[in-house]
Amino acid sequence: MLQTMSLIDIKTELNQNSYPGRGIIMGKSADGKNAVIAYFIMGRSENSRNRIFEENSDCGIRTKAYDESKLIDPSLIIYSPVRVLGNHTIVTNGDQTDTVFECMDEGLTFEQALRTRTFEPDAPNFTPRISGVLELSEGSFSYKLSILKSNFGNEASVQRFFYEYDSPVNGEAHFIHTYQCDGDPIPSFLGEPKAIAIGNCMDEFSNMLWNSLNEDNKVSLFTRFINLETGEITSKIINKYK
Repeated sequence: MLQTMSLIDIKTELNQNSYPGRGIIMGKSADGKNAVIAYFIMGRSENSRNRIFEENSDCGIRTKAYDESKLIDPSLIIYSPVRVLGNHTIVTNGDQTDTVFECMDEGLTFEQALRTRTFEPDAPNFTPRISGVLELSEGSFSYKLSILKSNFGNEASVQRFFYEYDSPVNGEAHFIHTYQCDGDPIPSFLGEPKAIAIGNCMDEFSNMLWNSLNEDNKVSLFTRFINLETGEITSKIINKYK
């Protein structure tokens, strides 16, 4: 007998968590026509909240300080969350985007690239590095997700997890985020990426995600639909500070 699985309602999931941190979603629209990507950032400090997303000319995006005069430390908050390399779209929550891009451009794999990296050096949180890559292939696609995190706050022990989705299912996506919930220190994400239900309309999906994120902590959201038949890319950015 075929085993069935109940998909998580992402709206409820986000409504119940005031601080998932940064999150990546990858999956397939319900009608099977589009590969779907989403990435959001949140912040508790003024430095983390002082950001916007802006598009690059190469189909990627970059974080930018909203008010340059208030930028304190750019090292962990200014980076390119999304870069495109041929038929690969790379999405991460830090400068490991560049590591993955450069390594894959040299013929190495997503996994090999991330094995050169570890979690962020922001004690005591040791924020996990979450990453994803979506690969288009003749009207279909596959995707991978990863998280690099400390061993429950032990900075001497890194844990690397990789998840591969070769045959995406219509109406299903996977969601991974940096933090389990708010806290001090903030606990890292636990378990496998969460299987969530997804619809067909990018605007509805984007607005639902944005409106579901905690009003005080949300900063920016990026969504992208890639038409699997034509390759057409449709993207949307929502910034709290405009």
